[in-house]
Amino acid sequence: MDLREDNEPYDDINITPMLDLAYVLLVIFIIMTTATVQGIKVNLPKASATPSLAKPKTKAVTIDANGQIYLDTYPVTLAELESRLRSFKAITPDLPVVIKGDSKIQYEKVIEVMDLCGRLDITQLGLVTQKLVK
Repeated sequence: MDLREDNEPYDDINITPMLDLAYVLLVIFIIMTTATVQGIKVNLPKASATPSLAKPKTKAVTIDANGQIYLDTYPVTLAELESRLRSFKAITPDLPVVIKGDSKIQYEKVIEVMDLCGRLDITQLGLVTQKLVK
């Protein structure tokens, strides 16, 4: 039974629900910031000028030192890459694609990916390099 009368105002504030909300928001913030795409680490070749190629719906095709192909950060075969890029191209007709090839891989792997993009009529194609440090 409450000892207060019906018209008597409260003299304390219960902050437990506010703290619960703050902790939930903190956990969501931590999860979202650590879930950002880091990409696959490759040793990029060096170039004297590195233009900015990033656009909002850009797809990154990465080829690591072992010749494994990744679409964004997911490992794929050449056939899977073709089907996925074909579906992205159907959604976004001017789909930009950047290719990040490790400097130690065979040139043939990069050409296979570039040829695949040509067959899919992907005209916005870029090769990612590191800026040459003098």
